[in-house]
Amino acid sequence: MAWNRGRARLVATADDHKVTPAELFFDLVFVYAITQVTALMAISPSPVRVVGGMVVLALLWWCWCCFAWLGNVVRADSGALFAVLVTVMATVLIVSLTVPKVFADPAGGLSAPLLFVLCYGTVRVLHLASYWISSPGDPALRATLRRTALVSVAPPLVLLLIGSAYGGRIQLLLWLGAVAVDYGGIYVTGSSGWRINSPAHFAERHGLIVIIALGESIVAMGVGVSGLPITYAVLGASAAGLLLAAGLWRLYFRQLGEAAEHRLTALDGDERTRFARDVYTFLHLPLVAGVVLCALGMKKVLQQVADTGHYGLAEPLHGAVAWSLTGGVGVFLLGAAAIVLRTSGRRPTALAVGGVCCLVAGPAVALVPALVALGVLATLAAVLVGLHGRRSAAGVGVAEAA
Repeated sequence: MAWNRGRARLVATADDHKVTPAELFFDLVFVYAITQVTALMAISPSPVRVVGGMVVLALLWWCWCCFAWLGNVVRADSGALFAVLVTVMATVLIVSLTVPKVFADPAGGLSAPLLFVLCYGTVRVLHLASYWISSPGDPALRATLRRTALVSVAPPLVLLLIGSAYGGRIQLLLWLGAVAVDYGGIYVTGSSGWRINSPAHFAERHGLIVIIALGESIVAMGVGVSGLPITYAVLGASAAGLLLAAGLWRLYFRQLGEAAEHRLTALDGDERTRFARDVYTFLHLPLVAGVVLCALGMKKVLQQVADTGHYGLAEPLHGAVAWSLTGGVGVFLLGAAAIVLRTSGRRPTALAVGGVCCLVAGPAVALVPALVALGVLATLAAVLVGLHGRRSAAGVGVAEAA
């Protein structure tokens, strides 16, 4: 597989391919992008703004996923692809700068929504072009790329461009429609042509993006107390937030990630591709989205606990922020439950029930002090993770005995 000579070569990966430093460098810009999504929702928390934040996150997720797939078949540290990655990084950095303004663009300067859409379109085109150049002898992949361009790239870009000319709910509805068409298009274009050369690399890439999201939740807590005094209540809230993040980390890296990677490795051909699409491209998005939503609630808890001049310790969270604290965990747990079901066929009752309870717990959060809500949530998450782990271990033991 060669695109040009010397340093411009595109180098194919093998089944033992691992994550390269170039890909770690590439992920740095998405650290900032995810942080900006939290900032977008925190500016004026409301149900509409939260939905808008999730739409933006879904588009950013697509930008990241495109090159996670490409980096699995072509080495990211090869000359040609590394040049593309740096170009994409610069483009996503511009996208990130516009994120807090995409639904409320201030007067003056360039149009933030239009700049966002143009840069997003640039990333998608660079991805398709790179895949096309990397596969001169693969007619199945090239046919899939053509279908993807016609079904999953062009129509959503038209909707995004039209939406960028509007504002408010019209823009949000058009962009939400673009996301639905984009994701649905990828599903209906099929799995033929796409390849997963190294399951270990693919699983590790997605584990790293989960780490980035969890890191954003910790950063959000720090931002929440920025410029405010440190008190015992702040220390307690920080510890509870870290415990919550640790529980989600344990659920993914000790109970989900390894099983999914083993299943991916055991499959081949289109079955492997479909599993990678379902579990990693589609079902990892709820994991990342759940952490980002929870980060919004954690940020506000720390801010209220620290800002004693405006809030008392008995002050609860309110509105969309109250829901995001538990709702984010609920989205994460339901995404995790779906991954378990797709991976092993087992019904993860504890995760599913816990996820639904967290989704509907917003009104209860608005009735108790914010610090108490965060502490209780962290404790319940730890219990749920432990309960699921014991049931999973028991299920594996029964299967082995049989």
